Amino acid sequence: MAVSNDYIEFILDQFSMWDGVTARRMFGGAGLYRDGKMFGIVADDVAYLKVDETNKDKFLAAGSSPFKPYPNKPTTMPYYEIPANILENPEELIEWAEESLSIQRKRK
Repeated sequence: MAVSNDYIEFILDQFSMWDGVTARRMFGGAGLYRDGKMFGIVADDVAYLKVDETNKDKFLAAGSSPFKPYPNKPTTMPYYEIPANILENPEELIEWAEESLSIQRKRK
């Protein structure tokens, strides 16, 4: 689940128009945070955003797949890969990330 410094820098650069996004390393990967809430993760140089019933269909329609922390096990987490066309478009990326942050804000 390693993540390179270059990839984290790339992700943070893509979020540069959205103030306050930080990356914190953890378990070989990194969490993406804003306002103290983790809305995304980065693992193996792939970025993922938090999903629930409000935005999961959008990720599925884009061909995204869930984060699997253990490649040889069926376990998935409620984070889906950010589609390449979204990742390359900072405005759209921020829109998708705002939805993921909203999910985390609803949690107590």
